[in-house]
Amino acid sequence: MLATISRAATRRPLTVILVWLLMLLIGFGLGTGVFSRLVDSVPDVPGTESARAADYLDRVDKSGESITAVVAGTSVSDPGLRSQVARAVADLRTVSGIADVPDPYSTHGLTSEDGKALVIPVTLKGDLKFKDKKKAVDTAAERIRQIDAPEVHVSGGLLLGQQMSGRAQGDVQRAELISLPVVLALLLVVFGGLRAAGLPLLIAISGVAGAFLALFVFSQFTDISVYAIQVTTMLGLGLAVDYALLMVVRFREERRHTDDVIEAVHRTVAGAGRTVLFSGLTVAVSLTGLLVFPSPFLRSMGLAVAAVVVVDMLAAVTLLPALLALPHARLRSRGGTPTGARIAPARAPHEDAGSKSGSRFGLKSGADPDNEGRVFARLARFAARRPLVILATLVPALLVLALPVAGMKISIGDAKQLPSNTEARQLYDIVDAHFPPGTGVSPVTVVVRPGAAPDMVARIRALSDTTDSRALPGGATLVHLQPTGSVDGKAATDLVERVRQVRGSEPVEVTGVAARLVDFREMLAERAPWAAATVLLGIFALLFAFTGSVLIPLRTIATTLLSLGASLGAVVWVFQDGHLAGALGAEGLGSLSLTAPPLIIAIAFGLAMDYELFILARMRETWLRTGDAQEAVVTGLRRSGRVVSCAALLLAIVFGAFMTGGFSPILQIGLGLTLAVLIDATVVRMLLVPATMALLGRRAWWAPGAMRRAHDRFGVSEEAPSQPQPQLTSV
Repeated sequence: MLATISRAATRRPLTVILVWLLMLLIGFGLGTGVFSRLVDSVPDVPGTESARAADYLDRVDKSGESITAVVAGTSVSDPGLRSQVARAVADLRTVSGIADVPDPYSTHGLTSEDGKALVIPVTLKGDLKFKDKKKAVDTAAERIRQIDAPEVHVSGGLLLGQQMSGRAQGDVQRAELISLPVVLALLLVVFGGLRAAGLPLLIAISGVAGAFLALFVFSQFTDISVYAIQVTTMLGLGLAVDYALLMVVRFREERRHTDDVIEAVHRTVAGAGRTVLFSGLTVAVSLTGLLVFPSPFLRSMGLAVAAVVVVDMLAAVTLLPALLALPHARLRSRGGTPTGARIAPARAPHEDAGSKSGSRFGLKSGADPDNEGRVFARLARFAARRPLVILATLVPALLVLALPVAGMKISIGDAKQLPSNTEARQLYDIVDAHFPPGTGVSPVTVVVRPGAAPDMVARIRALSDTTDSRALPGGATLVHLQPTGSVDGKAATDLVERVRQVRGSEPVEVTGVAARLVDFREMLAERAPWAAATVLLGIFALLFAFTGSVLIPLRTIATTLLSLGASLGAVVWVFQDGHLAGALGAEGLGSLSLTAPPLIIAIAFGLAMDYELFILARMRETWLRTGDAQEAVVTGLRRSGRVVSCAALLLAIVFGAFMTGGFSPILQIGLGLTLAVLIDATVVRMLLVPATMALLGRRAWWAPGAMRRAHDRFGVSEEAPSQPQPQLTSV
């Protein structure tokens, strides 16, 4: 298959390039239509009790969402302020789409006891279309902000969702602006020239365009989260760098052995292309676990990342070979003459600008092969000679770092996740400072359907000190229970659980923010084992197809879980427990955003497989050539160590830039992925991998006879090695 692909790319490179150009035009034309179809309803899970109750209320309840304004910084008894507030309330009551605006001076609980703040809640009608709802909210917010007071802030409801989504997108865009110039500069150093450094960017642009097109198609059948676009562009760049780096380095290596550029491209695709193919598949399979969950947010993230991975992979094995095959764009090997070739000038006219710096500091593929990767060879020998010491030291250390995961909690979150300079956070802080706990917190909403026991409403209202109820059309009753603490804190979620215990089998449903969180957690607990089984079985099958070994996939999964647990444990320790959070401009929240753990786990696991395959590919080549397990470990790391290190550094810069914002969920994802990449590419791949491979020895490449025969018949492999393949069917 790969041989066919490489021949097609080198025989008709212009055709391949034109096909990708057409895809780019369609992707950035039609594909960008997905932007108008994005949703920000992260915790919604169709079919759950909270979702069913919310849908029912949307149909029958005449009252809708609400927004909240707070006025502070001066005495609320000031006659001038009272006059302004009264006029504002009167104007708001005339706005189309607004159902109710109580007078804060005559309504209990809307002015603070210290007389320094007041709250103006604005309730919308329940039958509004989204366009009309947004217009009513914008009009109300604009009118309230006309009140002349030191502090006037408006948030909640639709506004809070817009403010949090806007901040998330702004932080991601800032991260991209910071990371892109740094990545470009490092690419010039790593690749040693402008032309070679531009190849990852072409692959990245192709991947993003293809992903946009795929997401647009997906959006016709399912909701796509607003976060999906940001993660797509982030990973599109990172994986493009990984794949282009691997392919270009291998191409330059092949050019040392032949002066035939087309032959060098074919060998590159056969060797490195096979690694890219399996790497892309393993990353995509790692994300398929998200598709097991019925949450539109998790599914859309899985679809988004899988789409960009597959497109990046296809671009690397088709578009990149076509570009390398173009006569005016060919990259020559530096520092050496191809075997059997005529002596060439020291620097060809078409050689990349900046090659001197690249030769000194980048990936010097033309350097003396005997001196190449000496540092990584020493690391491999060190780990191989002391495997038990390495395991006894690093495994407990990683397990200690992973310990906080045992106490991990997730929440939907509120305005406290935002930086202190945002309007929603300022409103939150003022209410928290001047009003009793629980003020402004969304209630637990209970729908008591017709046919429930006569005393059911009274039994439910007895669960909270602050309640209200009203009749709904059709005979149902709506009960609001006000929890103490945060909107989705322990008090609120415990209240949801108590309502569900009290109602028994009666026709009673609970909804609201806290109920959505409870249902989301239950969904995760129910589907997580199936998601894990799907991913692990898929990864095992792909790694077996790649290596022909049974033990290597098991070892790979175990070491990857160690690095993943350590990075996620650090995120819990910082953002949930509050240690060192201030250094990142954050604070301990008592829980993680429900968006962070699934994304960190899925993406980090996939990237770890990426680096593992880079190393295993070179180990396997040496094993097939020599049959020496020890030499395979040393040579494998020597040949792949620099590629993995450079790729990890570039990705860590991309992910680390996400920690420059102030929105807690983005900070959590940025820290988790940065640590996962760095721990995996250093501690795990440079020390644990050679240690465990050396400990296994020849057994590492073992498989039962039936499985080995199946691999020999159906496994995807590069061109046959020049020497017989060693056979090890039993130990």
